[in-house]
Amino acid sequence: MLYELGAEKKLSRKWNLGVETELRTRNNTRTLDRWSMGISAEYKIIKGLKASAGYTFLYDNNEEELSLKSDNVRANKWKPSYWGTRHRFNVSLGGNIDWGRLNISLRERWQYTYRPEMADKKYDIDEMTWSATKSKHKHLLRSRLQLSYDFPHWKFDPFANVELFNGWAIEKMRCNVGVDYKYHKQHVFSLYYRFQKVYEKGDENNHNTHFVGLSYKFKF
Repeated sequence: MLYELGAEKKLSRKWNLGVETELRTRNNTRTLDRWSMGISAEYKIIKGLKASAGYTFLYDNNEEELSLKSDNVRANKWKPSYWGTRHRFNVSLGGNIDWGRLNISLRERWQYTYRPEMADKKYDIDEMTWSATKSKHKHLLRSRLQLSYDFPHWKFDPFANVELFNGWAIEKMRCNVGVDYKYHKQHVFSLYYRFQKVYEKGDENNHNTHFVGLSYKFKF
């Protein structure tokens, strides 16, 4: 499950400021997977074209890992589950057009993520010693295409999008299908289904996953 809570403040005709937090679970909601909090600023360049920048602090529950020796029988190294931090920065450029009541949008986002080194997280079974999880940084280009439809006299607006995560090759694809509900223009509730397919084994979430997401955003 994904739970999202956010707020957006219109500072002027051109500028918006936003904050958001997310809680993610796994194992059919039995295990906390990740918590994050972010802040972003958005600037309207012209009608239908916006630029934004943001920072997100992530606190991850990393899964237990056990590696085997070349005989695939004897244990080599063990990494118990642990909580760790990551820092994420992004810069985006997005545009959208209306075709009747259908809205089509495209967003390109550069994303940089840094994971600090953490001491005593890996255990060498032969040497009986602990070692650190090394620091790691990663650059990605995230390309998202979205369609949404505004039904007349109805507050439920369906949407669907596809997002590609591109490093040196496509590492991950994310598909969302859901509906937005707007209440008095200030309150936006969303319910959606997400399928995430992973192509790159080195990704932190290195398996295909299915999510149901709930979110709320307050605009003022």
